[in-house]
Amino acid sequence: MLGLCLEKGLGLVTLVPRTCTVRQELEAWGREQPVLPLLVEKPGRTKDEACRRWPGQSVIRPVEVENSDRRVTQEDLRFLVVHSRQLAQQQSQTYASAKGKEVEAITDHGQQAQARWFACEADAEAAIAEYAHHGPGHRGRRPRLWRYHALHCRVVIDTRRTRRARRGRPAKTDLPPLESGYRLVVEVEVLANPEED
Repeated sequence: MLGLCLEKGLGLVTLVPRTCTVRQELEAWGREQPVLPLLVEKPGRTKDEACRRWPGQSVIRPVEVENSDRRVTQEDLRFLVVHSRQLAQQQSQTYASAKGKEVEAITDHGQQAQARWFACEADAEAAIAEYAHHGPGHRGRRPRLWRYHALHCRVVIDTRRTRRARRGRPAKTDLPPLESGYRLVVEVEVLANPEED
C-alpha cells in the first residue's frame, strides 16, 4: 500500500506499528537525544490544567518499499518522532483493555470447542478447520483472526457415559454404558507480535 501511495504521489499520515524496525530504530534515536525541540503547544482544557507540550522532531530515513510490480526499493520517508506521555498512557490502557476482553472471549470459545463431542475423527478434524484460529464473528460479520493470541486445537480419543438401552434399575454388577468418540483440546498461545501490530 505504501509503495502504491508513493507511485501515485499520494500523501499518507499514519502511526508506525510497534513491530516495524524503523520505529524501534527511531525510538532508540529519540531516547539518545538530550532534548527534542518543542513541536506543539496547546493551552490546558481548563484554567487549572497546565499547558500541554509535545516535543518532537522530523527526520528522514530510508525504508524498503514494495512497488505494484512487487519490486522492493529503498525510499526516503519522513517520520515525525514525538514524545507524548498522554498518548503512550492512552495507548497502553486501550491495549490492556482489548487484551483483557479477548482473554474472556477466548476462554468462552475454548470451553465451547472442548465441550463438543464427535463420533468420528474426520468430524473433529473438520471442526478444527472450521475454527482455524478464528474468533467469533460480530453482528453477522465473518470471523476474524484473534489479535493477541493463537489457538491450537488437537483431537483426542475419549469415552463418555451414555444412556442405558433398557429401562429400570441396573444390576450392581452391570458396568455403566460407555461410548468412544473424539473431542478437541484447545491450547492458547500469547502472541509475541500481536495481529493488531
